Amino acid sequence: MDISGIFNIDKPAGYTSFQVVSLVRRLSGVRRVGHAGTLDPSATGVLVVCLGQATRLSEYVMEATKVYRAEVHLGITTDTLDATGKPLSQADPSNISRQQVEDALTAFVGEIDQVPPMFSALKHGGEPLYRYARAQRQVERQARRVTIYRLQFLAFQLPLATIEVECGKGTYIRALAHDLGQQLGCGAHLAALARLRVGPFTLDDACSLPELEAAFQEGCWQSLLHPADAALPSWLAVTLSEAQERAVRFGQCLAADSLELSPAQAVENDQLCRAYSPQGQLVAIVRYDADALLWRPAKVFAAAERAQEA
Repeated sequence: MDISGIFNIDKPAGYTSFQVVSLVRRLSGVRRVGHAGTLDPSATGVLVVCLGQATRLSEYVMEATKVYRAEVHLGITTDTLDATGKPLSQADPSNISRQQVEDALTAFVGEIDQVPPMFSALKHGGEPLYRYARAQRQVERQARRVTIYRLQFLAFQLPLATIEVECGKGTYIRALAHDLGQQLGCGAHLAALARLRVGPFTLDDACSLPELEAAFQEGCWQSLLHPADAALPSWLAVTLSEAQERAVRFGQCLAADSLELSPAQAVENDQLCRAYSPQGQLVAIVRYDADALLWRPAKVFAAAERAQEA
């Protein structure tokens, strides 16, 4: 039986994302399992784990907006930029006021340049940066453009400042904490991190690892699976005719005017759209080619795409 779907898991501290994926693979017996966005071992919160054909949608989940709650420890910098690292410098943050932190945060809203941490999985010369860091070798890193949509100041009790961050793909909250400390002139590191949301998947709706393991023991684990298309609720969606479904499954393109979109659903070049069978199953992700006036299949799924009922 082809099992496909998405788990929204509340990852506890102390687990790597890979360990959670390995646990799901072992318990489910499904070979194709992957996560859609790594969480550091010390971080907690939403970890989206895809099974079966849903793994083919993980790239779209990773592009989704994310929300984090972060505790920033003012006055101490570390080599990893978080609480797991070795302290590098220490300063007295007692003269930092709440207003100063709020004012400093405004500089980080919008599109900003951010230098990735040395302790990260980004590649340099074919090797992840953390290997250079562990060998105490510094590598020059280019700043990357990232987007922070919202920064909300939640609490302030020296030396901790708690913030909520809504951001785009590729944003390092550790780097944000470090840069905030530099902006304040006292240094800082990330003391704790919880991921509250990844796209449509929220912490309130996530299942804990004990809940997940219990569901496997009781044989009802598939009830915790979200259908693969739950990752894409805001996308355009169309229902294909049987003839169109056959064509798409063979990789054929569809004329733009053959899909029934409402006048309000204006499309742009390269826009992606969910395409469903007459029975409501996800058939494909199609991409709009404005020059050719065609919808081209980007990803085509097997017939039993949606999560099975337990």
